[in-house]
Amino acid sequence: MKWLKFAWLNTLRNRRRSAVTATIAALGTAAILLAGGFALFTYQALAQSSARTTGHLIVGKPAQFERDEDTPLQHGLDDVDALKAKLMADDAVRQVLPRVEFSGLISNGEKSTVMLAAGIDPDAEFAVKGPFLTIKSGKVLPGGERNNIMLGEGLARSLKAAPGSSLTLLASTTEGALNAVDVTVVGVFSTGIADIDKRLVYIDVQSAQKLLVTQRVSTLGVFLDRMDSTPAAQARIQALLPQLAVQTWLDQATFYRSVKELYNRIFGALGLIIGVIVVFVVTNAMAMAIIERTREIGTLRALGTLPGQLVRSFALEGLLLGGSGALAGALLSVAVSVALLVFPVMMPPPPGRSVGYPLQVAIDPALYAGTLVAMLALATLASALVARTTVHKPVVDALAHV
Repeated sequence: MKWLKFAWLNTLRNRRRSAVTATIAALGTAAILLAGGFALFTYQALAQSSARTTGHLIVGKPAQFERDEDTPLQHGLDDVDALKAKLMADDAVRQVLPRVEFSGLISNGEKSTVMLAAGIDPDAEFAVKGPFLTIKSGKVLPGGERNNIMLGEGLARSLKAAPGSSLTLLASTTEGALNAVDVTVVGVFSTGIADIDKRLVYIDVQSAQKLLVTQRVSTLGVFLDRMDSTPAAQARIQALLPQLAVQTWLDQATFYRSVKELYNRIFGALGLIIGVIVVFVVTNAMAMAIIERTREIGTLRALGTLPGQLVRSFALEGLLLGGSGALAGALLSVAVSVALLVFPVMMPPPPGRSVGYPLQVAIDPALYAGTLVAMLALATLASALVARTTVHKPVVDALAHV
């Protein structure tokens, strides 16, 4: 304890230099924590969004995930009600949503354009997923009614359609023939991604199956009680349905994986650069302190102080400088993170999207603990390495130092 007190008093001998060193360590720590917290928040938001879109688990035939279909629902699921009953028997399963995916043409009588359609169970879909769409006009698909659709904002604009408009859907049936059905627009929505809004159509499952002349569905989305249940539930359901493929939300979250890989590289490099800067600042401060105290070191050596004790003293000085700076940086990071919750800041729309999002920074205990430990270790190690050369200098040379 006396060595720690001794190191603390030594840091106060040149308060301006110590303050500058601690400030740079604080800013470096805060930068790492804020960047890392932003990345973690992004990962969490994208993970929740991906799981909410597809389901925590996606059940389908193996060919559905491996090969393209020659005709709609070629690799679709049969006996959907029986499959849903088996899946709902699992304690972790909260809801199972059928999905019919197909493409075709949509026409207003004067103009036809390509569509990407999704047949859904409206009541269950919006109850489980919540407000995953922004309704621009009209309402969401009503349950129990047939031949109603919702259009993406860009597609509605292209067709000059609005709630109440009558349109026609054309698609190939499961036998390869053409079929058409007249539908009524009940709502116009936006997903926040302009390219998707130019093509996407939502229709109820029964109307989609009638158009395609089939009772199949493309996949079943399985929603669980929590995200952490995904691996265990996948293993149970795969054992229950060995003839089918059970993928997780992560298997289909291409955008999530790409963003995570990119951010890991960017913020990893940022953290490395900041760590190097902090090491050099602490090293420079300790080197100056050691040079100024070379004769003092010689005197202590002459009085019998061991080199190891002096190295430990200087290492403790670096620990105090780096530790105080890292702690201040952590407090600054927490303050900024909380302030962003109280005073929201909107980010501009990222590439490919039409809406912005709130800037938030996650406060992750593991990230804070790891960063603080790393900063303490770097500052202590840098100080010890700088001190080793001088404390092992011959006592006579140290006493004669000018």
